[in-house]
Amino acid sequence: MRGRRRPPWRAPRHRSATALRVGLFGLLGAGNIGNDASMEAVLGHLRSAHPDARLDAMGTGPQQLKDEHELDAVDLYWHHPKEQQASGVAAVLLKLLGKVVDTCRIPAWVWRHDVVILPGTGILEASLPLRPWETPYSLFLLCASARLSRTRVAFVAVGASLIERRATRWLLTTAARLAFYRSYRDQLSWNAMRARGLDTTGDRIFADLAYSLPSPAEHLIDPCLVGVGLMGYHGTNDDDRRQSEQIHAAYVEKMKRFVRWLLDQDRRVRLLVGDENDRSVVEEILTDVRSARPAREGWVVAEPVTSFTQLAEAIAPAHSVVATRFHNVLCALKLDKPTISIGYSEKNATLMTDAGLGEYCQSVNSLDLERLIEQFIELEQRSERLKAEIEAKSAANARLLDDQFAELTSVVFSR
Repeated sequence: MRGRRRPPWRAPRHRSATALRVGLFGLLGAGNIGNDASMEAVLGHLRSAHPDARLDAMGTGPQQLKDEHELDAVDLYWHHPKEQQASGVAAVLLKLLGKVVDTCRIPAWVWRHDVVILPGTGILEASLPLRPWETPYSLFLLCASARLSRTRVAFVAVGASLIERRATRWLLTTAARLAFYRSYRDQLSWNAMRARGLDTTGDRIFADLAYSLPSPAEHLIDPCLVGVGLMGYHGTNDDDRRQSEQIHAAYVEKMKRFVRWLLDQDRRVRLLVGDENDRSVVEEILTDVRSARPAREGWVVAEPVTSFTQLAEAIAPAHSVVATRFHNVLCALKLDKPTISIGYSEKNATLMTDAGLGEYCQSVNSLDLERLIEQFIELEQRSERLKAEIEAKSAANARLLDDQFAELTSVVFSR
């Protein structure tokens, strides 16, 4: 969707005559591979196209941002560094105090910048459990204070969804309405924001920012190797949270049985993750293999993966991929792998349909193991024909992101 851009409500106030102050904001640096991939894409563009800009960040993993990306960073939540030292009532009081402190701290951080960028991610969606006083409140504070200080806030190729919970929906939609610039990673997100009452006439659709990251060097493909992406899944934001453990147990049990089936078909398996919280599921799968298929324990590999680059290296030798997390699926498609998505949100199905693989999706909450096996067999039979379509779509998405970065420079960074 292309349309006219809405003109800014007023010109930015510049705090430096020599260099723009640019901040990155969001759930960054805390071990989510997809979020950090989006940040890396924007960071690479900024350092190339705007080498004089002074960059820093406010994220959920400031130390990682400092160590791995050489960014001066502060914590998104004041109480995070302190919460491990408290428990019970003290922890609750600490969080409440943190909200009061953040109400002053976030605006103070915003006002030191000319531009604040929210780099990709599903920042405007609530597909996984999300409370309104967490990220939605912080995002609202960011955008409201930015409008008062004339700091330009840019939502760059972000994801969005319909949201049932009223408070969460209002905070996120209002934050987006106050932003200087918005673009989306897919049509689904654009449609969702329009349905939530936002005027999206001037907003454009590009692609997920991870498509702009470099791919690993060509690998020798192992026709017997299958990448299996796992997730510490406990239900969506709309599921009954009292059933989270049952939802988790049902998902893990089905993935155990699928891995056993792959081993029985003489397939080797590489277990993949997308977040620190997924590692416990990996351990459950490995324990099950040791117990149920001890002779083939060595056929299952679970190498540590902490970045999108490492994830791509792990996926590269695989012949096909079956995954749950959105950016596991995206990474596989970026590398032209025949892929099955066991999705927890409509965004997974949209991503797969755009790549020509819409028939190879299932919802994690209603995962049918027999159907998954049928889909896998069919996918492998058609793999050579599917690869060309997947490759074409990945190349098109990379070109779209060239346009995204050019627009970011011309619209958001114009003085």
